[in-house]
Amino acid sequence: MSSPRIPDKPALEGLESKWGDTWENSGTYRFDRESATRECIYSIDTPPPTASGSLHIGHVFSYTHTDVVARFQRMRGKSVFYPMGWDDNGLPTERRVQNYYGVRCDPSLPYVEGYVPPFEGGEGKSVKAADQVPISRRNFIELCERLTAEDEKQFEALWRMLGLSVDWTQTYRTIGDEALFTSQLAFLRNIERGEAYQAMAPTLWDVTFRTAVAQAELEDREQPAAYHRVSFHREGGETIEIETTRPELLAACVALVAHPDDERYQPYFGTTVRTPVFDVEVPVLAHHLAQKDKGSGIAMICTFGDVTDVVWWRELDLPNRAIIGFDGRILGEAPEAITSEAGVAAFAEIAGKTVFSAKQTMVDLLRASGDLIGEPRSISHPVKFFEKGDRPLEIVSTRQWYISNGARDEKLRSTLLEHGASIDWHPDFMRVRYENWVGGLTGDWLISRQRFFGVPIPVWYPLDANANPIFDSPIVATADLLPVDPSSQAAPGFDESQRDQPNGFIGEHDVMDTWATSSLTPQLAGGWERDPELFDLVFPYSLRPQGQDIIRTWLFSTTLRAELEHGVAPWAHAALSGFIVDPDRKKMSKSKGNVVTPSGLLEQHGSDAVRYWAASSRLGTDAAFDPQNPTQVKIGRRLAIKVLNASKFILGFEGGLDAAITEPIDRSMLATLAEVVRQATQSLESYDHARALEVAESFFWTFCDDYLELVKERAYGEQGPAQASAVAALRAALDTLLRLFAPYIPFAAEEAWSWTHEGSVHVAAWPTVEEFGDHIGEPELLRLASVALTGIRRAKTDAKASQKTAVSSAVIAGPADVTTLLAGASDDLRAVGRIAELTFVDGDELAVSAITLAEQEEGRA
Repeated sequence: MSSPRIPDKPALEGLESKWGDTWENSGTYRFDRESATRECIYSIDTPPPTASGSLHIGHVFSYTHTDVVARFQRMRGKSVFYPMGWDDNGLPTERRVQNYYGVRCDPSLPYVEGYVPPFEGGEGKSVKAADQVPISRRNFIELCERLTAEDEKQFEALWRMLGLSVDWTQTYRTIGDEALFTSQLAFLRNIERGEAYQAMAPTLWDVTFRTAVAQAELEDREQPAAYHRVSFHREGGETIEIETTRPELLAACVALVAHPDDERYQPYFGTTVRTPVFDVEVPVLAHHLAQKDKGSGIAMICTFGDVTDVVWWRELDLPNRAIIGFDGRILGEAPEAITSEAGVAAFAEIAGKTVFSAKQTMVDLLRASGDLIGEPRSISHPVKFFEKGDRPLEIVSTRQWYISNGARDEKLRSTLLEHGASIDWHPDFMRVRYENWVGGLTGDWLISRQRFFGVPIPVWYPLDANANPIFDSPIVATADLLPVDPSSQAAPGFDESQRDQPNGFIGEHDVMDTWATSSLTPQLAGGWERDPELFDLVFPYSLRPQGQDIIRTWLFSTTLRAELEHGVAPWAHAALSGFIVDPDRKKMSKSKGNVVTPSGLLEQHGSDAVRYWAASSRLGTDAAFDPQNPTQVKIGRRLAIKVLNASKFILGFEGGLDAAITEPIDRSMLATLAEVVRQATQSLESYDHARALEVAESFFWTFCDDYLELVKERAYGEQGPAQASAVAALRAALDTLLRLFAPYIPFAAEEAWSWTHEGSVHVAAWPTVEEFGDHIGEPELLRLASVALTGIRRAKTDAKASQKTAVSSAVIAGPADVTTLLAGASDDLRAVGRIAELTFVDGDELAVSAITLAEQEEGRA
């Protein structure tokens, strides 16, 4: 008699809402803080997805990997700390708000109470930047908070549908009051220890977003360009020819440089030349970074054309004659070094122009002066871009805040490399990417951003009697004032009436780089300085799961902050997921327009099916996905349905609940399953979730196709020790398989488990080899029986007979030790094959050597 809980027709449809609600109401995944000890906790530093727009299939891919780990550890008896964060602040959110509401931020405007944006709910595709309505910073931030709150609700709904076993009471945001407090407090500690500082320095600058860009946010893109051969003049009429791709920067030239070993230019080191058109005297210098085989072998140093110019400028102690403004246009005033009437007039022709237009003008001026040698020569070369930008970066001089990151501190760099070595990386080769990044750092971490929706930098600057800011004497907030916004709150010791007044103060308008907050996710989620007891329980964390593309940003910066604040590595393990690529093996990204959103996929195929596809890929391995033919998703759906149907079938057999498992084939099956448990457990302990799924699934199909077929006649038969052995073995295997599959297809596993168990499979104990006790037999028997069964089926198929056709006699040949072992399954083989007489004979290999169908005998009669 079947359990009354078992439905007549098990189905996947509706399981997500049914079990999602049950898990939430019963607190299945709640972190049990009260009874937890440090030793029994498994804590996960979860990636907070950017709450701007929509999740894509890549999120489902990597977050499923993490969820499999969380579920496994929970079943191993760990108290799992598995929070979810939302990365609200930063540029993506600002851009989405601008497009969504048709507005842009203008900090000079006053706040408007009850502001209603011109668009509400539109995607903003018809809103041009020039048409966006300017609003105050406070109004703009309110819109950011409103939209991210809505996005977060949608994200949470999708995560719940996917079945993430997150503790939703432990969520955090990177822009809420707690995040502001944590980020600002960590920054104050950085200042106190001398790790945070401000400086005027050449800064990589995105002219579109009007913000500084950190080293970690750069990417090289191949761009067309042209070499222009230009002559510089020496006394006596001699010239030195250089080749440059940026003739528009001639007015910013401060030196020529060649390699110290280049014999062509050694006679000129220590002398001077005069620039073409502008007639400014500049030195000829030597530096090892100059390339003898590039262009003419000698280059002009401009402030600043590229990052090498910055290195030369700093190491050769050169003047700064920057001519590019924050808007990407040539400044209106010529550098003081340009004094000739012709030079000033020439500069006036490029002043105010874009870099592109200035380049055309300079080429014309050089051609007219006779200093352009030949025509420009087209090339292609890598140019630095902000990873979210679409225009090449410029280098401007700005006052910015930095945090020491080891670039100029060998001791810190060495410590960060030691932390990298102490972390277990999965896969291990990803460690090299971290080490290469740390080893290649060239500058400290620039953390200030000229944006609006972010964590304010908690400092003010006093003003002198002429209302000029004294930047070298910042007024730093104290911890008791946090969180604080210097743009709207008065500096300590001042009142608001003194803002922008002589002898008063101004507030810092810049906000922190979003990574300066995201780098503190262990502290944010763990309650650092807010809940010391919780933080001591979970930190350092057990695991940091993340994408491989943000090792240089998120993983490195979190390791840095943990070292600066706590002197330890922030986690024991780092798990790096690969990319999702389209059928052409191109990485899926919004910029490429090949992103697949997961909602429709989950609704069409079911969450278990999509999770199966994600979990089938190993860490660090890219996975191809074709939305038109999601083969792996379909295989996952088939597996989940088969689990339900096989469970219903097995639970339909009577008896066997506490029976002894005596039959050799039953014990062989359990021995095989015990090895599967051992391998799956070992794989999951090694963070190889795909291998664990592979071994469990492979066994499951053999179990259903062969073992279940072999013993079902006995399980259906007259009750007795042999029948009870079959039923007991089937139920023991089902209990084990449902637990093995629970981390991967949690809805189907929970549904089938609920038919015979109280409580959730997801808090049941993970299966162990010890559970099988003395029921384990010879594992080889099941394999041999499967081979024999396949031979019997093939013989019937070759005879074009139904598998239900009775067999008068069959002969199985094989080595003596094989047939002797196989005889232990002879009764089940006879039953499943409908064989009246089964004989074993000697042979070289196991095979069905003869078979006589009952129909054939009738025909001969």
